[in-house]
Amino acid sequence: METVAINTPLGIAQITGDANGITQISVIDEGDVSSEIPTGLQNAVTELNDYFQGKRTHFDFKLNPKGTEFQQKVWQALLEIPYGKTCSYMDLSKKLGDVKAIRAVASANGKNPLWIVVPCHRVIGTDGSLTGYAGGLWRKKWLLEHENPTAQQTLFWNYSHKFPNFIFNYLNSWINHLQMIEKINLNNILFL
Repeated sequence: METVAINTPLGIAQITGDANGITQISVIDEGDVSSEIPTGLQNAVTELNDYFQGKRTHFDFKLNPKGTEFQQKVWQALLEIPYGKTCSYMDLSKKLGDVKAIRAVASANGKNPLWIVVPCHRVIGTDGSLTGYAGGLWRKKWLLEHENPTAQQTLFWNYSHKFPNFIFNYLNSWINHLQMIEKINLNNILFL
């Protein structure tokens, strides 16, 4: 196994792998950045850098995460969540065929060894809240905003499903009306 540490906007990413694929990508707040990149890890480093520069929406390097059969199944389902989209833990449990397994799914999600590449950050609470993220919720929020910057432009980002559609549509029409009449820009308002 070889390891490399690279700088990212979210901290130092440690990438571990060999000829069989990348086994782990994790993030730490502080540490030393590698001066050399092992040949077997070059593609992963390049693709992660491209991701952070907004030039990549998927990863092509070979993955080889270690985990139970169930964890592998959950991680495979995570890979199917499109860039810029989210799903809930309940949605993921349903996709895997057992809504009662929501806690096991959440646990497997939390044990994902391939930060960013297996996009566990795209899984949110049923109510749209940012819940549980091993790298810290601030990183999860950053990643979701990085992948979908237009989501910041709506006043009710990730909250639209809390309202019946007619209420949401009514509120949005009033916001549009206010913007036109008052010439105010509500698009820059962020709700945490």
